[in-house]
Amino acid sequence: LNLDTLIKNLTVGQQQRVEILKMLYRDADILIFDEPTAVLTPQEIEELMKIMRNFVKEGKTIMLITHKLNEIKAVADRVTILRRGQQVGVHNVSDVTTQDMADLMVGRNVSFEVSKKDIKSTDKVFEVQALNVLNGDQHIIKDVSFEVNKGEIVGIAGIDGNGQSECVYALTGMMPIASGNVLLNGEEITQKSIRQRYEKGLSHIPEDRQKYGVVLDFDLQSNLMVQEYYKQTFQNKGFLKLDAIKTHANQLIEQFDIRSEQGATTTVRSMSGGNQQKAIVAREMTKMHELLIAVQPTRGLDVGAIEYIHSQLLKAREEHKGVLLFSLELDEIMKLSDRILVMYEGEIVGSFDPKKTTQQELGLYMSGAKRGHV
Repeated sequence: LNLDTLIKNLTVGQQQRVEILKMLYRDADILIFDEPTAVLTPQEIEELMKIMRNFVKEGKTIMLITHKLNEIKAVADRVTILRRGQQVGVHNVSDVTTQDMADLMVGRNVSFEVSKKDIKSTDKVFEVQALNVLNGDQHIIKDVSFEVNKGEIVGIAGIDGNGQSECVYALTGMMPIASGNVLLNGEEITQKSIRQRYEKGLSHIPEDRQKYGVVLDFDLQSNLMVQEYYKQTFQNKGFLKLDAIKTHANQLIEQFDIRSEQGATTTVRSMSGGNQQKAIVAREMTKMHELLIAVQPTRGLDVGAIEYIHSQLLKAREEHKGVLLFSLELDEIMKLSDRILVMYEGEIVGSFDPKKTTQQELGLYMSGAKRGHV
């Protein structure tokens, strides 16, 4: 962390690190950790777990709020499980498995296994060539090059704040590119506008769903067609086709199990984070696209919603779409990806086959302890 940086200019993950540091140096007797490991490497997570255990030995009380069930098994003595705001169980951790906890959280059997069909494709759908991005005088993205094939999920792993967000902004047209080329289906889109990129077949599930993914004060049906309002499907001579908009929304609500109080007319601000995310996924995956850029698609979601989002990403892969997955969750990267790239300080420092690597090895590259030639 740069000590001279204003808090408002830090990423969400970096702000979380600041809170962890503040907690660790205070001499408090009761410590509340809320999703503390979302931005840490496996080595850093293990270190934090040791610190927690030491605090307990010193007589301190720790409350750990997390959706990572293996962390509960690692450090907790008792677990309270919530579902839709209600307590559904209190158990000694030694008496329950991670599967038991997941089933209680969701109210049904949850599968942790990801079944991927063997898809071999060498047809490039997306290519990035020597991408460079500047923020003022700071060189944030440095000569990044990679490609995504049809029917392939490429995972980008890295500790938050190492250029992932800026890379996404550049690829989706939200930030200018200093040099380099971006090609979608062989066509240059480097200088295209955001709308033009979408029309060429780009879909984007953004990192911050409330800032970039939805318009909170619009209703659900408007959010589900907001990128295509100008097309003949939804307007005629400048007048919106309200019946068509509502029909479209109802179809997606049923198909993607989007839950809200008033259906299509629900104000999105009143919906849960998980259902806001489902709405974004529904919109991005049902419009015409060749490449899906998914950034932290399961951040802050329960295991049931995570299972659903994962199934939709795999469905896109099976439909021979390209998927570029940015995630701080190494479990997610390892399960879903066909190929993993590690980003450190704005550079790609390693390329891995998830079947032939481990989270510990990825963690070394993520922290800068190791680097390779890509």
